[in-house]
Amino acid sequence: MTDKTYQICNRCVMDTSDPDILFDDKGNCNHCEDFLTRINLQTYIPGKSEKQFEHIVNIIKEKGKNQAYDCIVGISGGVDSCYTAHLCKEHGLRPLLIHMDNGWNTEISVKNVKTMVEKLGFDYVSYVLDWQEFREIQLAFLKSSIVDLEMPTDIAIPASIYKTAVKHNIKYILPGGNYTAEGILPLQMGYHVYKDMKLYRHIVKKYSSVKLKTVPTFGLLKEIYYKFGKGIKKAYPLNYIPFDKDKAREFLIQNYGWENYGGKHHESKITAFWQSYVMPTKFNMDYRRTTFASQICSKQISREEAIKELKKCPYDKSKIDDDKKYIAKKFGISLDELEKYLALPPKTYVDFPNNKSLISFVYKTYNKLFPNKRI
Repeated sequence: MTDKTYQICNRCVMDTSDPDILFDDKGNCNHCEDFLTRINLQTYIPGKSEKQFEHIVNIIKEKGKNQAYDCIVGISGGVDSCYTAHLCKEHGLRPLLIHMDNGWNTEISVKNVKTMVEKLGFDYVSYVLDWQEFREIQLAFLKSSIVDLEMPTDIAIPASIYKTAVKHNIKYILPGGNYTAEGILPLQMGYHVYKDMKLYRHIVKKYSSVKLKTVPTFGLLKEIYYKFGKGIKKAYPLNYIPFDKDKAREFLIQNYGWENYGGKHHESKITAFWQSYVMPTKFNMDYRRTTFASQICSKQISREEAIKELKKCPYDKSKIDDDKKYIAKKFGISLDELEKYLALPPKTYVDFPNNKSLISFVYKTYNKLFPNKRI
């Protein structure tokens, strides 16, 4: 993926597997520098963040007092979204929980969603995608050989949440995203996946014959429409607390009977396969680096601990053949066909028509006009 001489950051664990990485004269990379100088200002600040979140909660309650629900929370069965749902209960909010089902759920994730819904007592809806249509869309991304195989899912999630929010006149979305574990993510490992409809439509059109009918889509224009036309706002609860994923996981286990499903985003079978196996073996991208780098900057783990973990194989070698058989069968293709697609030359968003320049311009302009806007 890169011709650079190998180098790893002296401060975090990001390295030249990211072709866009830059290092200063101290050997520190641009990713952790950006986190520490910019993103860190948007994470938890003792004594201040609690008051900010309390203010946000009061606004949400006031705006939604005459509605059935005052906010909506997407729940996957993973740590972040389940803990976000718990915080809603703790702060007296009345969310509608929604799960977007794309057909790749693990049994544990389904069980976790059911457990949280029952024990929290919140209303819940399952937004089930048309599998035949979605399968063809995701197959197009597999055939294109782009690293962003999960782009169709990452687009369908906000699309389904916003559509449901409009249906129930809900004005506040509380995502489980957070900077402590997701503050660092290079573009070539996680492009503007849910905003760039130009790239999305190009791949679907070129590598499939499926028509986009029922699977919901999102994108920059729809985000603007929902934000300004419908007045729907987002707030990220986990950025207002001292969120430690390991501690949150243990809390959910002890208090809700939640079950651990493995690595980050492994509540989805295709995500687990793609991030733990395909990304490192085909694209030379170890997704664990981004999480560890964020946690190092958040002082949750040491660099030494992260390096020790990165020396371990990211996937279970004894299970990979069975995983491939399952993935191929689920996609409705032969194992040989799956292997053929996995063997194609690796690509990223730069190899396809995209709207990166437009998206970057819009966000830079928005951030200048609304600095420190958090809800």
